[in-house]
Amino acid sequence: MPNKVRLSITWLCFFFNAICSKVLDSVKLDELENEAAIISCQLEMYFPLAFFDIMVHLIVHLVREIKCRGPVYLRWMYLVERYMKIL
Repeated sequence: MPNKVRLSITWLCFFFNAICSKVLDSVKLDELENEAAIISCQLEMYFPLAFFDIMVHLIVHLVREIKCRGPVYLRWMYLVERYMKIL
């Protein structure tokens, strides 16, 4: 894999790691919102346009949703789904 593509995907992983943390800084959220747009543009340069559907576009809106609703870990469904498996 070319180094530029690997760097973009790694940056995307760091973005998801930052928004899924339990402690969020409001100043950092503004920076993450800008980074999401940059990451999306970088991915558009390296991957074909057929790769991009609405789900890839949603990373731009994740930070705004965190500002409105709070941290992501409070809205995860993993615990509910795991409990439904027991039932």
